Amino acid sequence: MLNEKLKLHPKIFDDAPEAQPLRAGFGEGLVEAARADKNVVGLCADLTVSTRMDAFKKEFPDRFVEMGVAEQNLAVTASGMAAMGKVPFITSYAMFSPGRNWEQIRTTICYNDRPVKIVGSHAGISVGPDGGTHQAIEDMAIMRVIPRMVVIAPCDSNEAKKATIAMAKSDFAKFPTYLRLAREKTPLMTTLETPFEIGKAYELWRGDNPQVAFIGCGPVLHNTLKAAKKLSEEGIGSVVLNVHTVKPLDEEAIVALAKEVGAVVTVEEHQIAGGFGSAVSEALAAHHPVPCEFIGMHDAFGQSGKPEELIEHYGMGTSHIIDAARRVIGRK
Repeated sequence: MLNEKLKLHPKIFDDAPEAQPLRAGFGEGLVEAARADKNVVGLCADLTVSTRMDAFKKEFPDRFVEMGVAEQNLAVTASGMAAMGKVPFITSYAMFSPGRNWEQIRTTICYNDRPVKIVGSHAGISVGPDGGTHQAIEDMAIMRVIPRMVVIAPCDSNEAKKATIAMAKSDFAKFPTYLRLAREKTPLMTTLETPFEIGKAYELWRGDNPQVAFIGCGPVLHNTLKAAKKLSEEGIGSVVLNVHTVKPLDEEAIVALAKEVGAVVTVEEHQIAGGFGSAVSEALAAHHPVPCEFIGMHDAFGQSGKPEELIEHYGMGTSHIIDAARRVIGRK
């Protein structure tokens, strides 16, 4: 059953659930964060509308800088502004930032311990027809490996809004942070009343006598919830854990769940190697090894296609998650 304490969206399991792009939540959250703190500034690499920084630009034109198609300059300029006490948010497509400017992020931002907020939009293969060159499916891996970097992959627009606000004013405001956003409209699973805290995982679903734990992040969690519901109808109980913060990982919640259930399926729209599943398995290997299955991209590039077709083609659909659960508990 859905966790009533979390005040989740009432239409999660509707045939046509309410949907919004994650970047819309970011845009709203950035404006709210800027209203609360005059030091919040925005910089963009010629993609202001696409990344939804346009609302910030309109309300705070004197705190916005258009850098043009110059992602390396985007990162180093933001680092300098952070050194002077500003709270810079920088946006571009994830393939370009952090993809193109990774070294500047590593050395200029993180090595110098500057609290720049890097927002990578259009991540994952659900970018769709833009194809493999524009589908960032390695970004969480290259960001979580950098010392001091916080990595957040929200599951929906509401969570993206709350993450943006928290990045600017919570205890994590002093850290460089990467926020991962998808392009397309994705189902709303949470509401604005749903709790959110950087570094804390939340249990979205718990079935009777759970045999498998689904541990995931990002919009693909919607397929995970549908899989959990379907399995419950077959008498297979499960737990769905939303781990929106990839780093620092809520190891305590993950290990406790693994000890309770004994089998894990990780779910992400990203390369398995080095990504979220790797982070979870590292924690389990250190504290409580259990059988694991991994849903995500298995050493492949994406291609052009409709988002829903690509999710199915690369094994991240509901049926694939169900099959992984059956395998890990020895039922298939």
